[in-house]
Amino acid sequence: MQRRYNAAYVWTEEGLRPDWSVVVDEQSAQIVAVAPRQETRARYPDAAETDWRECALLPGTVNVHAHAFQHLARGRGVDQPFLQWRDQALYHITPHLDAHSLYLASKLAFVEMLRAGITTVAEFFYVHGDSLDNDRAVIQAARDSGIRLAFARAFYDWQGAPGPYRETIDEAVRRTQTLAQEVAGDSRVSLHVAPHSLHGASDDMIRQAYALSRDLNVPCHIHVAEEQFEVDEVRARTGRTPVEHLRHLEVLGPHTIAVHLVWITPGDIEILAQTRTQWAYCPSSNLFLADGIAPLPQLVGHGITAGLGTDGGCSNNRSSIFEEMRMAALVHKGYQRDATAVNWPTVLEMGTSQGAQLLTVPAGIIAPGHLADFIGINLSDPSLIPWTPDTLLANVVYSMQPSAVQEVVVDGRPVVRDRAWQSGDQAALIQDVQTLVHTWQA
Repeated sequence: MQRRYNAAYVWTEEGLRPDWSVVVDEQSAQIVAVAPRQETRARYPDAAETDWRECALLPGTVNVHAHAFQHLARGRGVDQPFLQWRDQALYHITPHLDAHSLYLASKLAFVEMLRAGITTVAEFFYVHGDSLDNDRAVIQAARDSGIRLAFARAFYDWQGAPGPYRETIDEAVRRTQTLAQEVAGDSRVSLHVAPHSLHGASDDMIRQAYALSRDLNVPCHIHVAEEQFEVDEVRARTGRTPVEHLRHLEVLGPHTIAVHLVWITPGDIEILAQTRTQWAYCPSSNLFLADGIAPLPQLVGHGITAGLGTDGGCSNNRSSIFEEMRMAALVHKGYQRDATAVNWPTVLEMGTSQGAQLLTVPAGIIAPGHLADFIGINLSDPSLIPWTPDTLLANVVYSMQPSAVQEVVVDGRPVVRDRAWQSGDQAALIQDVQTLVHTWQA
């Protein structure tokens, strides 16, 4: 079945187009036409119609780095240095985590993301326990919520971490291979590989994880130079910066997604550019945890492909890529004392087409052949007013509130209608999470 979405404006690669329509083949979940409304009506007379004439139709945003389970620690460890935050938030709730609690946490996070216009998320998950039950619970939460999921399965063998995080190399490889087979053929779930970091995974584990990512032909995610202590530890152990050491391990390249990149040198930027390594930038989390400010203008200036991530529900503590767009632009204007340092088109692309490119998802652009993952922005929302065709997209980045996200379509299927999540009972989900967390206090 084909469906025609008639919008007040459609944002295409050529810009905003007034009174255009997007035609979706609901069986393949692909966009088949983007053209003026009258033209699509003539070409697709039998297509069902959906009226979005009070909305601008934009690509769904792409969240390239998240830890959904951390929603259960929201509000814990706030205003604390990184290691105290880790102990008071993450390590505090870890003993309580099982498949059921992880399912609820992930579903809550994914619903919040969908309502904020996120249609794809890379979930960097490391609370595995001693089986695949926890992993499967997170994946099921994505399926039930309606979001598109890149499940970045972490490899973690640092002996100082809680037991549920740790696996041997053989266990991590075998379980990841099993999970990859299980999700094969799922149109909305893909599996990626994610050695945690140079402090969370041994050099051998990182090498093995990267090799597996190449065998599976999927991206390899890794936290890099988020904190000063990580840089100091790696230098003390190897005499290299984290980026230099990852190059030494031969795990950088166009299939690698380096997360954070806060504490890097000009030489590191050259290495990242030469190897065509990609970057997941989490500006709000980096500020919330006082990590520092990653050199966005310099990295982008070297041609490094960059996407935006929300990071964790207790390290941000919001889940909106539109929020990350605004934050990324504003923090660098202030830090550089240069209003031109980062502009809205740059961050808008980071949150849409470039994020999709990082995750190898054919989305983030409204064009034939791309996935039908898009959103409707209500043009009457007060946070956008006043707008004109030449100011609308700048307003989306700098002034828009989440209330403006009225409609969300993922894989050709509406998952948010008139601001309401369609795939389940949101009130019951909230009550289940509240009840769960309060039982931990008993």
